[in-house]
Amino acid sequence: MSYDPQNIFARIIAELIPCNKVYEDANTLAFYDIAPKAPVHILVVPKGPYMDFEDYVAHAPAQEISGFFQTVSKLAQELGIAESGYRLITNKGEHSGQEVPHFHVHLLGGAPLPLW
Repeated sequence: MSYDPQNIFARIIAELIPCNKVYEDANTLAFYDIAPKAPVHILVVPKGPYMDFEDYVAHAPAQEISGFFQTVSKLAQELGIAESGYRLITNKGEHSGQEVPHFHVHLLGGAPLPLW
């Protein structure tokens, strides 16, 4: 399977589809999920064409990966969920429920989250 440059996140990054942006830099875009599962539910997306976590860590430069996760941490602080706790989720592949074939992290918090 190859990267689909028409996936919804690629189109959001290209500004073909609007989003409720929280953060943006040269390599990363963060925006509110349109179907939130918690009071704070942000999607953090690298701008490069990475299908999933394995693709990202195998092909993105180490400095970009480090910057991405530092941004996730910074967002948790700025959104006021770092102290009380938050959850990071990424899905990889069909069995995980990955819906968009572009690597992304869900940052959820703002209330107690259910355990599964």
